[in-house]
Amino acid sequence: MSDRDQATNQMLEMRYREIAELAGGLAHEIRNPLSTISLNLGVLREELSDSDNPRDRRMQQRLTTIQGECDRLQTFLNTFLQFANSAMEIHREPHDLSDYVRELIDFLKPDFAASQIEISPHLATDLPQTLLDPAQFRRALLNLTRNAQQAMPEGGTLEFQTYRSEEGVVLEIIDTGNGIPQHVQEKMFDVFYSTRPGGSGLGLPTVRKIIEAHGGSIQCASEVGKGTRFRITLPACDPQT
Repeated sequence: MSDRDQATNQMLEMRYREIAELAGGLAHEIRNPLSTISLNLGVLREELSDSDNPRDRRMQQRLTTIQGECDRLQTFLNTFLQFANSAMEIHREPHDLSDYVRELIDFLKPDFAASQIEISPHLATDLPQTLLDPAQFRRALLNLTRNAQQAMPEGGTLEFQTYRSEEGVVLEIIDTGNGIPQHVQEKMFDVFYSTRPGGSGLGLPTVRKIIEAHGGSIQCASEVGKGTRFRITLPACDPQT
């Protein structure tokens, strides 16, 4: 790694650390009053639970709605913290990408089989190793495969390909699902952009952040009605690294 690249990485790490610290402070400031609100809502709902008064029943329904919104805020807060910390907790070690993906497929198979989705692996056997944080990289891949599963509600095929390229090692995840419109493809890695009701808009941005923290890149190609292909490129490393 050149001095310039090392300086750039250090600068990015400082920026990520600042964001993570800000997120931690924000989480602390929000969680305390949110917990108090949720606790008092639970007490009020319990006090009204045995009442047959129509007015009390209506109040209980409103309290249930408010509780649902508090839970939604808590979920969003946790997702935001994962996004903010996704590049700060990277501890990479050499891995064979094909072996890593093979283990992931074994984990996914039962659930995907229940959804009538066939997993089709095409994994190279002669790849150079790449540096991976197993837990963080798994988070990224699970996000992508979960999206693929949701895009194939009637079943389909999920293909995994690994191979060598001039840039390093490549993993492609290809589904036969609904596909993604072009205008969505242009924005789907933007923070807080979501097409799903109640979606946080942090799933794919977190994926990209994890991949980039590994020194890699991710691209998407999709056609509505035919499916989607995500291409992840990671730098190769010497086996003794």
